Amino acid sequence: MDDVIEGIPGRYWQTLPDGRIQCDLCPRECKLQEGQRGLCFVRARKGEGLVLTTYGRSSGFCIDPIEKKPLNHFLPGTSVLSFGTAGCNLTCKFCQNHDISKARQMDALMDHAPPDVIAEAAVKGGCRSVAYTYNDPVIFLEYAVDVAQACHERGIRNVAVTAGYLKQAAREEFFTHMDAANVDLKAFTDSFYHSLCSAHLEPVLETCLYLKYETNVWFELTVLLIPGENDGEAELERLTQWVVEHLGGDVPVHFTAFHPDFRMLDKPRTPPETLFRAYRIARKNGVRFPYTGNIHHPQTGSSYCPGCGTCVMERDWHELSHWGLTQGGCCSQCGMDIPGVFEERPGTWGRRRQPLRLGPLADRMHPDPVQGPVSS
Repeated sequence: MDDVIEGIPGRYWQTLPDGRIQCDLCPRECKLQEGQRGLCFVRARKGEGLVLTTYGRSSGFCIDPIEKKPLNHFLPGTSVLSFGTAGCNLTCKFCQNHDISKARQMDALMDHAPPDVIAEAAVKGGCRSVAYTYNDPVIFLEYAVDVAQACHERGIRNVAVTAGYLKQAAREEFFTHMDAANVDLKAFTDSFYHSLCSAHLEPVLETCLYLKYETNVWFELTVLLIPGENDGEAELERLTQWVVEHLGGDVPVHFTAFHPDFRMLDKPRTPPETLFRAYRIARKNGVRFPYTGNIHHPQTGSSYCPGCGTCVMERDWHELSHWGLTQGGCCSQCGMDIPGVFEERPGTWGRRRQPLRLGPLADRMHPDPVQGPVSS
């Protein structure tokens, strides 16, 4: 079957002396002959330029709780319209969305959705934000930026769920349009990134530092703990110490449970005790807001005031229960400011997931929640 390259002009590329085109979006710097695609599969050479082949085409939409991204300190309790495309610029052997991120057939892209359509769907659905997720949004930067601009025009905020693997110029443009991000810090060794993701750690750390010191983007970190790969005590010590030293203790860190998937079916599920151990190490090293994820455990999924220890946001899975913040985002007991982006009162979306079709077959919301792609 012939691969016909179609798409809109892409940004971040250069022509090399040997005539090849180099994609400069991410550190891979894929070098392409005519008709070749980058490792991400969605950025390709056409003629004397580079095109994005997935503009306006999504692998699906769903209205989620913002806590599923996971973001615990950004508009808690509100709903977020989530979507992604196909492809990815990492090759994670444990990918939980491999049917989307590793897709090589455009048939995987179910919905045609221009930026204005997505923004209007968020407004009609009562969402406070739109999340670029399921696969890494940096690879569809041009599409994501246009959607983000359409959302901002309507008062809708933008959330990036990303591995943070991109180069400086693209990083600056992409995050200019984002209000919040969850960065998937997959491990704290370059050997893990190299052997399991075909990538490197340093560009991800550079993204975290950029978010902290050069933007106003609210961001949180997620670490998926895989037994025997990145869950060692020494590595967790180094990781959490680096976070506190370089990003500060107020950046929330989510430790989430792995389940066997894709090309890593030989590993067991992460025991809850591993998550609790990571949680304790993080708190010991000065992370003020560590969390556990992918397990039911309200104690380690809730938020506590660093000043007096009061529970200020109680959660079970992705659902808020107790709320102990004032309208200004301070602890209602001692008045300490809790870092984050809070509205006067929390949302009431709960843990529902509501699939949404924006394509020509069904331009409506489904009434019953069903299982969709995972968000991290």
